[in-house]
Amino acid sequence: MSEEGAPIFELLDVEKIFTITRATGPLKRETLRLPALDGVRLRIKQNTSLALVGESGSGKSTLVRILLGLNEPSNGQALFRGRPIVEARKGLRAPFHRDVAMIYQDARGSLNPRMSVEALIAEPIRHFRLCAEKEIPARVAALLARVGLPADVAKAYPAGLSGGQVRRVAIARALASEPSVLVADEAVSGLDVSTQAQLLNLLADLKRTMGLTLVFITHDLGVASYLCQEIAVLYLGRIVETGPTNDVLNAPAHPYSAALRRAAPAFFEPIAEPLPGEIPSPVNLPPGCRFAGRCPRRQDDCLALDPPLGRVLPGRHAACIHPLTGSPGGPAERGDAAPSNPDAVL
Repeated sequence: MSEEGAPIFELLDVEKIFTITRATGPLKRETLRLPALDGVRLRIKQNTSLALVGESGSGKSTLVRILLGLNEPSNGQALFRGRPIVEARKGLRAPFHRDVAMIYQDARGSLNPRMSVEALIAEPIRHFRLCAEKEIPARVAALLARVGLPADVAKAYPAGLSGGQVRRVAIARALASEPSVLVADEAVSGLDVSTQAQLLNLLADLKRTMGLTLVFITHDLGVASYLCQEIAVLYLGRIVETGPTNDVLNAPAHPYSAALRRAAPAFFEPIAEPLPGEIPSPVNLPPGCRFAGRCPRRQDDCLALDPPLGRVLPGRHAACIHPLTGSPGGPAERGDAAPSNPDAVL
């Protein structure tokens, strides 16, 4: 177990650059560098819940793949309990694989259609040798009950389950290894509202009763507000704001966070106007702040300075020269290039 307050995950100036090749003419090609993550600094402490939010292409999935050790950083360090993640996950039975579990967005696609629910949930129990073979059926039944499914579901196959049932089976399978960290990628998207509410209540209960650390990718700010204590807002490979979820949503410091908040639908409220301008190409980012071309508060210095993530209020950090809340001048002007104290990031 981690010491109280020590981070489970820590990203230190992490970059992830992919190379892409495109045709420029007959028999001619050029190789381009695509920075999916650019200087990400993040700490995730034990027993917290963190929402990763941002538009498609912001880098959420790449960041999670770094956390899971599925991609190595091109630069910087990605640590799990103080060790490089790529080292921590070496070996089929490395503690990392048991400690960190994933719930995929395509829950049905993540389950082998030829295996029964009982076999799917029993697989990680057998792999990590968590109990004697004769005890496995009872553990499977207990896990099904834990996620609100009847015992007879154990004999069913994924194709015969509803969308909500499949998500619950995926959660039960993730819990089978007795993890301390649960990573969920849009785990309630595409479901009807009542089923979403049931699953959110289930995840909140699991976090509370099992002491889980939860990392939740979502585009739904309402889900983030309900489920997660902390939030990290991503834009074009950078974290542009972090802090307590409700504080960030109620009083955003970064103009992009404010734009996401305005875009969230609300009852009896008109639909917000979309942000002006175009999202710049990550292959050819403009100088200065990468959000400047769409920012309604843009000033001349925004076109020259690329602001780092810095403290704007206690527990709040934003990558903005002229934040909406906090000290005037913004982090770049105050020189907070890299927060160094343990409370500088999540």
